[in-house]
Amino acid sequence: MHVLVLQGPNLNRLGKRDPRFYGVRPLTDVTSEIDARADELDVTVDHVQANCEGRLIDWLQERQDDADAIICNPAGLTNYGLSLRDALSDTGLDLAIVHLSNPLGREPWRRDDVFAEIADLYLAGAGWYGYVMALDGLHGRAVERM
Repeated sequence: MHVLVLQGPNLNRLGKRDPRFYGVRPLTDVTSEIDARADELDVTVDHVQANCEGRLIDWLQERQDDADAIICNPAGLTNYGLSLRDALSDTGLDLAIVHLSNPLGREPWRRDDVFAEIADLYLAGAGWYGYVMALDGLHGRAVERM
């Protein structure tokens, strides 16, 4: 199994950004946790983080044909990233959307998520562990189809 992990705008600041919502681990630690669980599951994972929606789309489209599933934290694109949403949907791959914090428990403007309706799995509020949960969920879905 091959999983693509897309990290949206501002996630490069993990560990420095408001730890109440985003935790204290930097993105490199989060990536290491995802990779460790992927190794246990015999899953290949490719990662990207970008502050530009176009870069995320280009990266996805270059790799989607060799992938089986996607984990995406749209971060700063959550409310309006329609181009990324369409690109993710067009892959036809299983998709897990992950949010470190719970958008429903925050400011009202954060509650609109254009990615929610295309997600096969939706994880919010579990912090960095949401990525591990997403990987487990996607792996489980793939195993059940075998």
